[in-house]
This record gives sequence, structure tokens and C-alpha cells, in this order.
Amino acid sequence: MGSEDKYRSFIYGDGEKNTQWRFGSPPNYDVVNKLFEEGRTHEWAKGSSEEKVQRLVKTFEMEIFHKSNPEDYKIINSTKFRFSLNGGKELTIQEIGKMGGGYNAFLQTKLPKELRIYDPKQETFSTSHELFTTVFPRGFALEILEVLSGPPRIVYKFRHWGFMEGPFKGHAPTGEKVEVYGMSIFHGISNLTSNT
Repeated sequence: MGSEDKYRSFIYGDGEKNTQWRFGSPPNYDVVNKLFEEGRTHEWAKGSSEEKVQRLVKTFEMEIFHKSNPEDYKIINSTKFRFSLNGGKELTIQEIGKMGGGYNAFLQTKLPKELRIYDPKQETFSTSHELFTTVFPRGFALEILEVLSGPPRIVYKFRHWGFMEGPFKGHAPTGEKVEVYGMSIFHGISNLTSNT
């Protein structure tokens, strides 16, 4: 593993020497970074709003998925943070943890049970992580497409993508690209730097 990630902060260095990593050590993003570099539609200039927001979002996702203790999060204030999906109930970091972590929070649905391909209410942190890393062995890359405003209220468009190169709940891999587009808002970010 390298001593720095090109697109994320707060993985390595003295500030992370006491970090509690969910899987025992810091994550290695080399494979998904390669997927990102090969498939991105924009290469943002260092220091641009888009590059800074992309680092913010990638770092936030790294922390929520890989740091087991919210007190180790550096990108957000874990005691003030609230998450809401599509105007739903605001969740604290602790509530996200109780529902099984990031995948389950990001994939909440009101679809009838029989129509759910993925049911966050049936998955734990471990089963959801295993499922996604099996289905998308090269990862599920993220790019920022556009920053519409910010800070302190950052509104942005994003794209996530990966290739179904592993099985999914009895379905054979297809190799097809899976893409998700969306918009998101971060409130209360006052100092957005390239090192965020």
C-alpha cells in the first residue's frame, strides 16, 4: 500500500496512527482509482471547486465505509452530521451504523418487498460489503460531474459506476456497466481545500 491516495484524504499519516479501521488496516484504492481514471468523463484541475468536492465526497465515503469509530472521522463532525435520502428522515451516524452502514443508508427504498433487488433491511454491514465487493471486484467508482454551489452549502451532481464482474444473489456476472447518477447537498462545509 502506498503512503498517500491521489483522491482521498485522511487515510495515511500521523493523524491516522490511532484510527480504528473496520477491516484492520487502511483501505487500498489502487484498483478503483484505475477504474475511475479509465472511465471518468472529466479530469478536474487541482484546486478547482469540482476537484475539491470530489475529494470531499470520496473521503467522506472512505470514512463512513472503513473507519469503525465515528470519532476518527475528519471530513465531517460526527456529532452534528445528519444524512437524509430523497427528503426522508434525517439519520445520525449512529443510526446509519445501526441500519448496517453506508450501502444500506444510500440504498433505502420504499419499493414493495417483492420488487427489491437489494433490500437494505435484510443486509448487515458485513453482508452488504461482501455483496458489493463481490459484484464489483474493481470497485464502484465515483466522479463529480458538476458543482452547482458552495461552500458552505455544496450542491453537486455525481456519477457512480462499476462493472458486474461477480455474481449477485444467484445471478451470474454479466460484465455490464452499472451506472447511477444523482445530486447531493453537503451543508455546513466552510473551508473546502485541496487537502480536505
